[in-house]
Amino acid sequence: MLISQNALTKTTAPNPDVPPVHGGDEEIKPKTPVNELKPKRNKKRSRDEEKSKKSENEKEMKRLEGVLFGSLYAPPEFGSESAAATETQPADLEDLFIEDRSTDNQVSVYEEDQQLVSKGTRKPVWFDEEEERTQVDIRNVTRLRKLRKDVDEQVISGSEYVERLRAQHMKLNPGTDWARAGSDQESGLSVVDEEDDSDFLRSNDELVVKDTVKLLPGLLEFSRLDNANKEERSNSVINSVQFHQNGQLLLTAGLDRRLRLFQVDGKRNPKVNSIFLEDCPIYKASFLPDGSEVILSGRRKFFYSYDLVKNNVNRVGPLTGRDEKSLESFEVSPDSKTIAFVGNEGYILLVSAKTKQLIGTLKMNGTVRSMAFAENGTQLLSSGGDGQVYHWDIGTRKCIHVGTDEGSLLATSLCVSPDSSLFCTGSSSGIVNLYKRDEFLGGKRKPVKIVKNLTTEVNEMRFNHDAQILAICSRMKSKAVRLVHVSSGSVFSNWPSGNSGLVRCLDFSPNSGFLTVGNAEGQVLLYKLHHYQKA
Repeated sequence: MLISQNALTKTTAPNPDVPPVHGGDEEIKPKTPVNELKPKRNKKRSRDEEKSKKSENEKEMKRLEGVLFGSLYAPPEFGSESAAATETQPADLEDLFIEDRSTDNQVSVYEEDQQLVSKGTRKPVWFDEEEERTQVDIRNVTRLRKLRKDVDEQVISGSEYVERLRAQHMKLNPGTDWARAGSDQESGLSVVDEEDDSDFLRSNDELVVKDTVKLLPGLLEFSRLDNANKEERSNSVINSVQFHQNGQLLLTAGLDRRLRLFQVDGKRNPKVNSIFLEDCPIYKASFLPDGSEVILSGRRKFFYSYDLVKNNVNRVGPLTGRDEKSLESFEVSPDSKTIAFVGNEGYILLVSAKTKQLIGTLKMNGTVRSMAFAENGTQLLSSGGDGQVYHWDIGTRKCIHVGTDEGSLLATSLCVSPDSSLFCTGSSSGIVNLYKRDEFLGGKRKPVKIVKNLTTEVNEMRFNHDAQILAICSRMKSKAVRLVHVSSGSVFSNWPSGNSGLVRCLDFSPNSGFLTVGNAEGQVLLYKLHHYQKA
């Protein structure tokens, strides 16, 4: 049988997408309609077109990136920057850029900054006009109260707010010389001035000292440290705690008849020495301000003197010509010359700190309950059962002023600030009156502040070294201790913290870095006040 050539060609047309089928002696390939081949060729063409479009898009993206950000894929060689920029910049973008030649004779911003740096001053490169129109309330927000310069300050401008934030940051994070502009250490080299005779590296003084800033009311920044007497806790009531003038030595004394000395570092607080008095439970112990001796007294006709240098204890008394059965309450003058003891029937006994002999007496109309020295020991304030405050001249032994303590029927404590400009009285009802001493001596009887946060008898009061804080406590009630912000007359709301027990005594370190509190459980609690840098 004959098969035409056209039919053979048509039936045996090769199809590359279909595998050959073998059967018998001939290779037979299935027929494939022509209309099924066209879509496959169209798919190939569309894939090629997509690839070409994708490559063109990538090239266009690279070109645009080169125009906007410079050449990222082929960095230009030195000397060819201008040519590359001319080649990559499209013609349609030329109209969007205008060359400003109006400042050809002026210094560029970069050069101007360099000149300012060389002169040691820099100007801000940008001002935000919104800062002046913005008002920030720093009084009602707790975290912003520390930015106030005055107690009554409430709203400040945005620019002032920025400046105070910057100042607060610099106070909390003091910078270093090498990080400041214009410093010789910016290059990493240390410069030694041979002509400078400063020997600060040969001393152990603190290199970084915070500036004296005003303490604001509200919250007090402090932290609780290990107890000051953790190495040897007292077995009885703590009646006295006091820091030595060096800020490191702390004495504790109480009814267990032991005087203990601790070296306060906030971590270990090791014990230095211990003195036992066989016949005198200690009601009060105090350093002489010059740091040479410790005076100890109790409900006895005599008292003790402990010499820190010679490490010996001397018994003194009874005082000649006096029949007091108790010398438990006394005060030491800031000049370390006079010790004033509370006597019977309104008498104040003046004893020489050097010879331990009675050198004079002062007589009040009522009973004596409390005393405090002023004017570096040349004057003495006293108060008691008649509600009056007496001012005495120690040199002449005369009363120079008597004034009524407002609202007080029985004054139980008295305290004078270190500069003698302020004094405060505590009464049996828990009221503390704060006076300016010059105004009180001038006839003004109205206290400048009245503190009513205690409800029982005020037994202990202490000013810190700059008279910004007044510590008050009562022995009649648990946790009856408060820290008063003097200028505002308000107490710090976050104090006391934790269980302080029945507080018996307290004291600030010479630079107010530490605050110590003695309680009836024999503990001496220690706190770090973060506002003050030194102990």
